[in-house]
Amino acid sequence: MADTNNNLDPENEHSLTPVEQAAIVLLSIGEEPAAAVLRCLSREELLEVTQVMSRMSGIKVEAVKTAMQTFFDDYRQQSGVHGASRSFLKRSLDLALGGDIANTVLNSIYGDELRPKMARLQWASPKWLADFIANEHVQMQAVFLAFLPPALAGQILDALPLEGRDLVLLNMARLDEIDRDLLLELEELVNRCLSSFDSQSTSVEGVRQVAEILNRLPGNRAQIVELLRAHDPDVVAQIEMSMYDFLILSTQTEVTLTRIIEEVPLEQWAIALKGAEQAIRDAVLKTMPKRQAQAFEDMMRRAGPVPMSRIEATRQEIMATVKALADAGEVEVQLFAETVVE
Repeated sequence: MADTNNNLDPENEHSLTPVEQAAIVLLSIGEEPAAAVLRCLSREELLEVTQVMSRMSGIKVEAVKTAMQTFFDDYRQQSGVHGASRSFLKRSLDLALGGDIANTVLNSIYGDELRPKMARLQWASPKWLADFIANEHVQMQAVFLAFLPPALAGQILDALPLEGRDLVLLNMARLDEIDRDLLLELEELVNRCLSSFDSQSTSVEGVRQVAEILNRLPGNRAQIVELLRAHDPDVVAQIEMSMYDFLILSTQTEVTLTRIIEEVPLEQWAIALKGAEQAIRDAVLKTMPKRQAQAFEDMMRRAGPVPMSRIEATRQEIMATVKALADAGEVEVQLFAETVVE
């Protein structure tokens, strides 16, 4: 800092340096408030401002008015309708509450107000959300995904262009504290997203959601299904079909798959496995006896192209067979990919 004169020139009060203005404000607010502010300064800042304070004398009223006006102008810029900066609140809350409690309060202020809005986005299609944020900066994409449940964030990431996903994940991994300005930008993005989302008809896969819940429900699942059937047998039929999704075949034990393969004709497998996920194909082929697997692959090649409608119908027939075997107690079917421990 440039040298400061012992006396402030009354004709020069409008050219006060920022440190001189800070010194005047501190001298004007009293010992205890000034001490509270000084405790928040770094060693270098404290030495610089106290040296200026010690040399000041003959401060004119106009100089004080200028310094205080500048202070309140700066304060209004930080604490007006846009809210105070995180650093300003951090210093204030540290003084009032102590560091640990201040951090807890700040974590509540910076982010929690967004969570109810982000929760509404969980009803939107991951593909729709990915399209909405596709043109945002990678840092904004990372912050957006960081406030969502991992499962939904993963689906959105999977729907984003492949070439940028690594940078989104890298930026997300580097997140720690998020600046207020960035949170304000995120809130604007979420508000735009909700505005567009609310203007559209909302598609909710209710049957699929109930099926997923029932698949994970502990206790007597069958009893709940029968209670539902008494209300609406048609919708329960849809729920049961969704519970027994073709994809679950890839997670079954070899014993279960062996029994299912015995019950389902090869011709049905040859159609149902057309275009199926590799995990299902591998599971079925691995479980088949070697000679049967060779015959099956020959049958697949001879079948040629098959309409998707026929494939879906055949898969449903297979899963109806699986459900019948499970209801009869002949197989134990795992309805979802449960975490296992070795």
